[in-house]
Amino acid sequence: MTGRRALISVSDKTGVAEFARRLAGLGWEVLSTGGTARLLAEAGAPATEVELATGHPEMMEGRVKTLHPAIHAGILARRDVAADMAALESCGYAPIDLVAVNFYPFRETIADPGATAENAMDSLDVGGPAMLRAAAKNHRHVWVATGPADYETVAASLAAESEETPAERAAVRRRLAAKAFALASAYDHAAAEFLAAAPSRDAAPAIRPLRYGENPDQTAAFVPSSSEPQGLAALRQLGGKALSYNNLLDIDGALRALAPFAFCPRPAVAIVKHTGPCGLAVAATPAEAFERARRTDPVSAFGSVVAATRPVDAAAATALAAHFVECVVAPAYSAEALEALENRKNMRVLAFPGAGARFLAAAACHPGDEERRSVYGGMLVQSPPSLPLYDGEHGGPGWRVVTQRAPSADEMDDLAFAWAVVAAVKSNAIVLAKDAATVGIGGGLASRLDASRLAVRKAAEAGLDRFLAGAAMASDAFFPFRDGLDEAAKAGVRAVVQPGGSIRDREVVAAADEHGVAMVFTGQRLFRH
Repeated sequence: MTGRRALISVSDKTGVAEFARRLAGLGWEVLSTGGTARLLAEAGAPATEVELATGHPEMMEGRVKTLHPAIHAGILARRDVAADMAALESCGYAPIDLVAVNFYPFRETIADPGATAENAMDSLDVGGPAMLRAAAKNHRHVWVATGPADYETVAASLAAESEETPAERAAVRRRLAAKAFALASAYDHAAAEFLAAAPSRDAAPAIRPLRYGENPDQTAAFVPSSSEPQGLAALRQLGGKALSYNNLLDIDGALRALAPFAFCPRPAVAIVKHTGPCGLAVAATPAEAFERARRTDPVSAFGSVVAATRPVDAAAATALAAHFVECVVAPAYSAEALEALENRKNMRVLAFPGAGARFLAAAACHPGDEERRSVYGGMLVQSPPSLPLYDGEHGGPGWRVVTQRAPSADEMDDLAFAWAVVAAVKSNAIVLAKDAATVGIGGGLASRLDASRLAVRKAAEAGLDRFLAGAAMASDAFFPFRDGLDEAAKAGVRAVVQPGGSIRDREVVAAADEHGVAMVFTGQRLFRH
């Protein structure tokens, strides 16, 4: 027995029983609460009720059960600080070394137009986010898991304890902690936006007529989801003529493309045409990022929407003004930038409200909202996507190297960048990247092989052949056959990131090994239809 303890308390119980059994098999004691404890017991995964650890029963119909010093001291105690461990022992408490938590379905509750503030607050989790933050804060000593992909990452690392270095394990825990904080932040943001809009939820939002729809013979309008300005309704237009239906669709696509880069320490610029990126880059300045993004496909960039994560300065405005751009969207503009753009009457200039990074992440992911799409005879509704983040770190939680050769640090960074970009490209989607910039993009095709060929061809047409040697490739879904990988390897691709999950994974991995290509499986699909 290792004497280590895990606390598992989840709303979404997918995969949790198997995770608990794997922990028990490694000698861990599992603590749990309410419905999770009952499910684990039925699944033959032994668990101790939390109240036996706290010595205090649940209160107020479960509102208070994990908010107890026995829980939070056990999570927050620094194992290398003698006073912390002595304080635990003096109170009869024990360390908690792993926290697996996901939250009550608050977003699903408020997605109902009839949701009241009272039932929304009843569905708002308090104990879960508190435990998640505590574990993430103390991630040097505590594992944190928020869902099935994390369960596999944690269980695999624990099982390979003797094979991993302390630095490797610390890097995994740090990435899991970052993901946990991002999840908790988005959850709080959804609650804040709901409460801000709650007094006016019954008020009819102002419908904005548009010049016409996708084509001149179609009428169109923008209908905000709330009477309070949110998302695209919150953008401030600073210059240029009125927005069109297609402008708004492309702006939405641009925000989605930039969302994974919202917290990137360097400026990112996306160039979007027909709702998908035709170029995206990260660089030292917005002007450099724009030029690096534009070189991916300068022909498609004609008449595009350009979005940036940082304010547009004079240099970026000069670069933009030299090309035909339909819309520019950024957090802010310098006085010199606005002066340089004011004569571009066909260029619509728009600014984000408030904090640029928070707006980007929220506007593209629609926290607390649903994605809705009309179809013949009805409507499709789904929860918002879980978009990858690119913040300059290498890789992502749950990533698994499956080839004989592991990616180098530079290759892993390019894989993380390409994976963030491919989330915004229409399926089937292929992105080629080098040095935090796109090299070629193939998307919206029925064949993944054709998408690979298109990405390579676009790179060649743009004169970027020199960047193909050693480039990274991201695929939004698994390769059904090895041909798409063969095509990329022939062009010079040296590292690939994809979800995995094909019945021919072994064949595809073998092909990668034949070519000396490093390959990573993420376990997450990024379809965008």
